[in-house]
Amino acid sequence: MLSRVRSAVAHLVSSGGAPPPGPKSPDQPEATSLLPAAPAEAPRSPPAKAGSGSAAPPKTAEARASFSRPTFLQLSPGGLRRADDHAGRAVQSPPDTGRRLPWSTGYAEVINAGKSRHNEDQACCEVVYVEGRRSVSGAPREPSPSQQGLCFYYWGLFDGHAGGGAAEMASRLLHRHIREQLKDLVEILQDPSPPPLCLSSTPGTPGSSDPSHLVGPQSCWPSQKEVTHESLVVGAIENAFQLMDEQLAQERHGHHVEGGCCALVVVYLLGKVYVANAGDSRAIIVRNGEIIPMSREFTPETERQRLQLLGFLKPELLGGEFTHLEFPRRVQSKELGQRMLYRDQNMTGWAYKKIELEDLRFPLVCGEGKKARVMATIGVTRGLGDHNLKVCSSSLPIKPFLSCFPEVRVYDLTQYEHCPDDVLVLGTDGLWDVTSDCEVAATVDRVLSTYEPNDPSRYTALAQALVLGARGTPRDRGWRLPNNKLGSGDDISVFIIPLGGPGSYS
Repeated sequence: MLSRVRSAVAHLVSSGGAPPPGPKSPDQPEATSLLPAAPAEAPRSPPAKAGSGSAAPPKTAEARASFSRPTFLQLSPGGLRRADDHAGRAVQSPPDTGRRLPWSTGYAEVINAGKSRHNEDQACCEVVYVEGRRSVSGAPREPSPSQQGLCFYYWGLFDGHAGGGAAEMASRLLHRHIREQLKDLVEILQDPSPPPLCLSSTPGTPGSSDPSHLVGPQSCWPSQKEVTHESLVVGAIENAFQLMDEQLAQERHGHHVEGGCCALVVVYLLGKVYVANAGDSRAIIVRNGEIIPMSREFTPETERQRLQLLGFLKPELLGGEFTHLEFPRRVQSKELGQRMLYRDQNMTGWAYKKIELEDLRFPLVCGEGKKARVMATIGVTRGLGDHNLKVCSSSLPIKPFLSCFPEVRVYDLTQYEHCPDDVLVLGTDGLWDVTSDCEVAATVDRVLSTYEPNDPSRYTALAQALVLGARGTPRDRGWRLPNNKLGSGDDISVFIIPLGGPGSYS
């Protein structure tokens, strides 16, 4: 057991705890239902050819297909080679050809400095039309204004690890799962009355919202809980994440979709912005100089108590190799019988306990800050995929401790009059590892103030400035920031979504 632990720690130090990357998944045949008025997109950037961006040419078709970039970048084969260059690390943005992303969204990305062979970040920006479901018999309903479909705007960042297959697949399919989950809600969301308690299986029969037939008049049970339309959309997004995770589990065998990804998604629907985050990517709103956090990181430190509680309730998941308790440092055998500081799943503070033999096991959560790991293997606790992930040199699975459910925060755009300088910033951890919220807000003010408010290219320029600021410049055998600190060596991807200004919501 101790040899496996030592191997795990050595692996953690040398490679960041990530298994080698696997090949990506092929496309699914199903096509998404897009709004006809949505900006047309070029086909997905073609896979890099042999010798384009690596020292040795790939030997198989799967290897050649392992590097692809978001469709809206419209990269040529030469552009793909530049995007895959770890030495030059050129910043990539959609071409300024007049065919812009919805809301004049800005986007920029850059590959890592050699951390992985390819850029494992992926991005998606779509306008998705949701049509209500047909009747049970399959016959179309009578057309009426209340039965018209809905349209939602969608942005997604997917930060892959241990390979880019999960991120690439999620970037193509997650918005389709959200669309499917919203199909039952089309009429409900357009009706100002409270949502029905049940949906009828008979066409044309309204759902029941009266619970009086369930309990007697003298019952002590409380009346029906209030459910808002907003909470229905949140539930649809949460279910979509779970279904996407299940699909990745199913596809990992047939299509070799290895690894996992953090997912940060924004959905704009009926005047509200829904920000769903599962992982360590983050989003903030910068509004009139004010910073409004729209997500938080999910790491072994921020979710320590959830992980420890699961290990306490299901000790079989620890395999007799790990302990759910946390100590300030690794317990040594010579300290048996002594009292040492510890904390468990119920504690935020620290207390002393007598060291027992079981406490010599490796801690479930080890390290701190960016070096914290679950089972000495992975540094994020929520995301999609990772179904094959196991403790190094062990058959112990880690997936039971990783949640696919996002935290969803809602921002009502109708409650505030926004100006063209108010933006929602989405970034993978490559941005936030070296850039604070205040520094991002300062960059927003500095860059946007140099452009006219009606200049749609201002948001792409802002995304590029944030990526360049986090990447740094090559100096002293590395990428350095102006203060000579190390820049981000990770993949960096940034969306800038304007919240105000002419044509933003068209």
